[in-house]
Amino acid sequence: MSVTNERPVATSAREKSAPELVQDITRLVPQLARQEIELAKAELTEKARHAGIGVGAFGAAGLVALFGVGTLVAAAVIGLAEAVPAWASALIVGAVLLALAGIMALVGKKQVGQATPPVPTEAVESTKHDVEAVKESAHR
Repeated sequence: MSVTNERPVATSAREKSAPELVQDITRLVPQLARQEIELAKAELTEKARHAGIGVGAFGAAGLVALFGVGTLVAAAVIGLAEAVPAWASALIVGAVLLALAGIMALVGKKQVGQATPPVPTEAVESTKHDVEAVKESAHR
């Protein structure tokens, strides 16, 4: 007679021996940790993208506001120097530029708001859930 070392494949955790369960844990925990790290990386990348867009929009808003202020100053100079309708057109252009800067600032605020907090909240919640599941299965 020959003795084989083949073991039947267990179909559930209740049918596995303690060494098999430990072996499963030592195999699955590093895999789970890698998956959680990948999730955190993806989440942080997305938040960084939103932060970058927001900061760029704020910078553009500041530049446009600077042009608006410059135009309003030019309108005041033209208005005082000539007292003719030319200043009115410069005033309108300046007001439009400032309105555009306001819109850009709102877009920037929204983008920065989507990037905060810079913590990978989904990955943290998933990890907490995984730790709870491992604790619960250890208590059985």
